Amino acid sequence: MSKCWGICFVLCLLPLKLTFAEAAADGLQKRFARDVLPVVKAHCVECHDAETEAAGLNLVPFSDTDSVVQSHSVWEEVLDQMESGDMPPEDVSQPLVENDRAKVVRWVKDMLQQESAKQAGDPGPVYARRLSNAEYDYSIRDLTGFDLRPTSTFPVDPANEAGFDNSGESLRMSPALIKKGMDAARMVAEHLVLTPAGIRFAPHPVATDTDRDKYCVNRIVQFYKSQPTDYADYFFAAWQFQYRKELGKPEATLESIAADNQISETYLALVWETLQQSGANDSPLARLHQMFSDLPAPAELPTADDSYQPVKIECDALADYVEKARKWFEPEIEGLKVTGVHSGSQAFVLWKNGQYARHRRRPSFQFLNKQENKPAKPESEAKSDPKAESDELNVDEFSLPSKEQRKSFEADCERFCSTFPDAFYVSERGRDYLGIPKEKQQKGRLLNAGFHSMMGYYRDDQPLVELVLDADEKQQLDRLWEELDFIASAPQRQFQGMLWFERTDSGYMRDPEFDFARPEDKASLRADSIAKLSDIYLHKAKANGAGEIAVKAIEKYFDDISAQIRWVETTRSETESIHVESMIQLAAQAFRRDLQPNEIDSFRSFYRDRRETDHLSHEEAMQDLLVSILMSPHFSYRVDLLCDSDNVRALTDIELASRLSFFLWSSLPDEELRQAAASGKLHEPEVLLAQTRRMLQDPKVRGLALEFGGNWLDIRRFEEHNSVDRERFPEFNDSLRQAMLEEPIRFLIDMFQSDRPLEDLIDSSRTFVNQPLAQHYGIEFPQDGNATWREIDDASAYGRGGLLPMSVFLTKNAPGLRTSPVKRGYWVIRRLLGEVVPPPPPDVPELPASEADLGEQTLREALAMHRDHAACASCHQKIDSIGLVFEGFGPVGERRMIDLGGRKIDDSALFPDGIQRVGIAGLQEYLRAERADEFRRNVASKLLAYALGRTLILGDQVLIQSLVESDSEQPIHFRSLIEGIVTSDAFLTKRGRTNQHDRSIASGDSDER
Repeated sequence: MSKCWGICFVLCLLPLKLTFAEAAADGLQKRFARDVLPVVKAHCVECHDAETEAAGLNLVPFSDTDSVVQSHSVWEEVLDQMESGDMPPEDVSQPLVENDRAKVVRWVKDMLQQESAKQAGDPGPVYARRLSNAEYDYSIRDLTGFDLRPTSTFPVDPANEAGFDNSGESLRMSPALIKKGMDAARMVAEHLVLTPAGIRFAPHPVATDTDRDKYCVNRIVQFYKSQPTDYADYFFAAWQFQYRKELGKPEATLESIAADNQISETYLALVWETLQQSGANDSPLARLHQMFSDLPAPAELPTADDSYQPVKIECDALADYVEKARKWFEPEIEGLKVTGVHSGSQAFVLWKNGQYARHRRRPSFQFLNKQENKPAKPESEAKSDPKAESDELNVDEFSLPSKEQRKSFEADCERFCSTFPDAFYVSERGRDYLGIPKEKQQKGRLLNAGFHSMMGYYRDDQPLVELVLDADEKQQLDRLWEELDFIASAPQRQFQGMLWFERTDSGYMRDPEFDFARPEDKASLRADSIAKLSDIYLHKAKANGAGEIAVKAIEKYFDDISAQIRWVETTRSETESIHVESMIQLAAQAFRRDLQPNEIDSFRSFYRDRRETDHLSHEEAMQDLLVSILMSPHFSYRVDLLCDSDNVRALTDIELASRLSFFLWSSLPDEELRQAAASGKLHEPEVLLAQTRRMLQDPKVRGLALEFGGNWLDIRRFEEHNSVDRERFPEFNDSLRQAMLEEPIRFLIDMFQSDRPLEDLIDSSRTFVNQPLAQHYGIEFPQDGNATWREIDDASAYGRGGLLPMSVFLTKNAPGLRTSPVKRGYWVIRRLLGEVVPPPPPDVPELPASEADLGEQTLREALAMHRDHAACASCHQKIDSIGLVFEGFGPVGERRMIDLGGRKIDDSALFPDGIQRVGIAGLQEYLRAERADEFRRNVASKLLAYALGRTLILGDQVLIQSLVESDSEQPIHFRSLIEGIVTSDAFLTKRGRTNQHDRSIASGDSDER
């Protein structure tokens, strides 16, 4: 009974609530007609009518409360101008009495408060739209793994009223953009790589054989170079293990020391064991053992931070010794020779490569035999010839053993060479068959087999595989070499090259019986054709006197190349379906959701149609399939923003994932975020906040810093800034310009990731610099390690710290040969404080282009003349004082004491609060004391507008107020702002169709969007 009574009571109150709202609206309308409209007509429309429209403002159309509500942002500016006393100006014919001013101010505030409360919680008009250029580029980056920037030729995206280019208010599609989108998709498709395991993308186009070679070869070489094969690192690690107790790590193991030094624990164990062998007879093993034993103990080292440096230097010396000594054991291998067969033929070159590869860990004692059989020269003859010792064994490496010592010497050398190969891998090879010493052979032929005028690769890395790599790394390297064959068609092209070579340069296959095997005929690649050619080729070789080794080399060549070709053909056939399924998985990532069964069927049908109807190759069909995915509205549009119900509803978890990722990363969700959405728990506050915090720590948060920060602070396109006079400021080169732009981006990333208070933006002693920027700022930048950027904690000692003295803003807001206090001051009040300042009237005289052209007048005096201009005075009073304190920084943000006209700098100013302040420190004090609330509110407003992808509405003011409310003891942090936004109703919901239409009309937005 009581429950029913309660329901009846609430139902009875609903009409009363409506009555109260109607009464309040009626009261506002009556007050507008009584207190506001007469003042506007008497004091405002003289300058702000349709004809004059001063500052772009026409107040005539505002005849009732509804018209004011529809353009509330205009009246917010009216409120600011009237509260500050700037409008109406003092020199008008009919001055405004304070009572009338107070009535207008009170009415506008009441109207804004009432409308804000009424619209609170409204998600606002967020329209389905195309991806912005930046979002498209970032999404392609995350799909492909490379920053391809396919929109580099697109027109610049327009910004909405809030200043951001990520809203449906500005991002429209056109036929020209559709064409550019198609070109961009095809450009991305040129980077598609089909592998035995699926699909991948290359950092460069892979449309030609040369492109594919480059991609595969570079990956293998990069793998090789990334491996820990420096002997010095292992000697130093072995030294650490030997003195582990003295170094304070008695429990250390070879495994833990290898991990600390990022080297192979397996190879370190072998090196350590080898170093324990004393050897005999002055062998290289004995010499190495002694050199290692002579390394200084920890107690003998200095106590400085770099105390290990003497040991590392000695370890480098040990490594040099090993490399020099190891050269004596390299074999001299004669190439095979058969009448009529070119010494650079593939079979013979590959045989010789194999001989070298098999001796990587085995010593050759050819040099000992030469030394023993060499007749001794008279002592006088040896001394008279300064080159006499060049053919002798270098006693700095080891001494020649006697015949009695030969056996034990060789045993030591066997162990020495087994532990220390003559090469862990061969990444480049010349044409060794020419008989030219290795050091004089052609360089830069990466992984090349060394054929004559033919392409072909040879894998020579067995010591690396046996000594250094773990099981996973071995598999990875195997896959890389398989991919070279698969992607680049290496065996097929190598064999075709052999056919061409043997019919032209060599002439071996010019006989009529070889005519069936031609390089241009794909039938020559068949197994039966290769087997037939092998028989004929061998028959001729035997007839020409080929020995057993040469015959086996030729047989092995044909067997191996045929097997390699068969593997590529079979694997390609087997992986076609895998590639299609991998592309479908990519489509799900691109569409930011799981695919529907009919969509999956459609993709498969599309592929089959391209193969069967259009007769495209597998690779061509796959490229077309990728283009179709990238051209789909499900990728290139934010269709998750579409209104699909009649009323406001909560975002699904999948929609929420997209909204969150495009907010924080300007890109599509990653796998972890997609999984959180698929679990149905992303909307839960603890899960949502956990994902938000994770994403803020991800490097992709750079998208937030650059797209939000860059547009908010008006530096997004600074890379194209060219107003600096390069003759006067030659230091302003591309490197410095890029560094200037990077400084605030890194600062903002640190703000997000370190959860710093908002006030750090304007009042901080920290900044980030690289070498060019440090030099520009006069900051010492030590060159140690690979650090290209450093955080400077005491930047205030150099006049830097926070946003205000960053060169990017100072340079952006200077015309080239002088500073601009007006532009710099305007940037502060417009970008940091959010204050709207109308544009200057057209008849204001311009200042000279250079400070040197001011004559006897200072820039400060020239600006004072502007303030004498009635139409300029109110704005310049707000701007000039703030801009003048930047005068200690020149046109490119350099600190200075003298301007370009030779006048001493004066960076003091009388601020609007009547206090004289000096320099950046004075501005920071003013902002803290007088404008802190405006600053916080502006940052919150801008961040909210960016997050929601729309211009703010009145209903957002309640949320903004809740975001910036803070105990004076607890500053507001960036993370709390972001978390407050992503957990708000405005972020978690979207309007319905009916609601969208009605609200759009009410707020003056066109529903045609």
